Amino acid sequence: MKKVAFYTLGCKLNYSETSTISRMFEAKGYEKVEFEQHPDIFIINTCSVTDNADKKCKKIVKEAKKISPNSYVTIIGCYAQLKPREIAEIEGVDAVLGAAEKFRLIELLDGFTKEQETKVLASEIQHANTFNNAYSINDRTRTFLKVQDGCNYGCAFCTIPLARGKSRSDSMENIVRSAREIAETEVKEVVLTGVNIGDYGIQEGRRKEKFSDLVMALDQVEGIDRFRISSIEPNLLTNEIIEFVSTSKRFVPHFHIPLQSGSNTILRSMGRRYLRELYEDRVNKIKNLMPHCCIGADVIVGFPGETDELFLETYNFLNELDISYLHVFTYSERANTRAVEMEGAVPMKKRNERSKMLRILSEKKRRKFYQENLGKTFTVLFEEDIENGQMHGFTENYIRVAAKYDPLLINELKTVSLSEINEKGAVEVVEPEFVYEKH
Repeated sequence: MKKVAFYTLGCKLNYSETSTISRMFEAKGYEKVEFEQHPDIFIINTCSVTDNADKKCKKIVKEAKKISPNSYVTIIGCYAQLKPREIAEIEGVDAVLGAAEKFRLIELLDGFTKEQETKVLASEIQHANTFNNAYSINDRTRTFLKVQDGCNYGCAFCTIPLARGKSRSDSMENIVRSAREIAETEVKEVVLTGVNIGDYGIQEGRRKEKFSDLVMALDQVEGIDRFRISSIEPNLLTNEIIEFVSTSKRFVPHFHIPLQSGSNTILRSMGRRYLRELYEDRVNKIKNLMPHCCIGADVIVGFPGETDELFLETYNFLNELDISYLHVFTYSERANTRAVEMEGAVPMKKRNERSKMLRILSEKKRRKFYQENLGKTFTVLFEEDIENGQMHGFTENYIRVAAKYDPLLINELKTVSLSEINEKGAVEVVEPEFVYEKH
């Protein structure tokens, strides 16, 4: 029995796909082991959102060969689709599979026998036109359920359409079936993932369903306590979705809405499909219906043409906006994107300074959001995240909570009262009480 280990870089979507591919290996009789347990085969699922992600891939390959010098190393994922020949040059890589090939790797790499030349199986991205069902199980407390893949948008900075192809989705019937399978494993929280999940519903090149209908169908699935929407574009986050979540039995009050810039000039230059006024309207709509709702935003700093004045537009817009945290990305040049050709490159030193400013603002926003919720009662899903005798988990509105470690609490939903913010930024709680126990 050959041993196989997996390593995932990047997004929740990658985690859902890695988990599904690992189950394919186990079904074929391979033994899944941890990375450091001297596997015969390494499968590395890559990201390529930034140059740093590419460097991480090379580092993981190096570590793999240290652990098992004679192992078979396969690279899949976005980086593998974008730069297969470049990856093939990395010492220790045996095979590179693109987006259309990764779910067939057991078949395509029959026996995982080492050859003199690195095997490159990466067809053009237009061949990645089928939807491969995927969800994660047994990797962590929550499950990532893939509902959509690819993107039809053409943002100037983004390589994802080149790495994952056009927007396509699973059928609502299949997704509900997957959710019911997940419910049987006693997972309590499911996170819906995709590249552009608000664009859900395109099958075989035609729009057949819509995301709001999927949300309503999943809300009826018994056995799952929480559904969380991972990230949704502001122009696709409709009033219908917001209003439904505000009264939902299972969808939690947490939205992650990419902004990218608070300057309309930069938003237009990026090719985004909204202006800041629409984004502000979405935030206000959410907060009016759900004052306790957590709202996160993605922001890119240092995009070509972002002057000091335009960056301050973004900073001031975010400072006034009632959001809870930021994911800050420093713009990095990506081959084959429109942004690479644009004038007005921002010096790297200035990009880093702006990133630091927004990360500090994010911490202030998060602390303010946590303080607003102190003294209130929420439900926490405790995870196997233990540090210095304390365990951690998240409330439905995405507040990170710390409590005294108790192994019985892992993967349990507990009602807690939020008492104070500790020195590490988590919220301490009054002794949690059992909501229920499953027998």
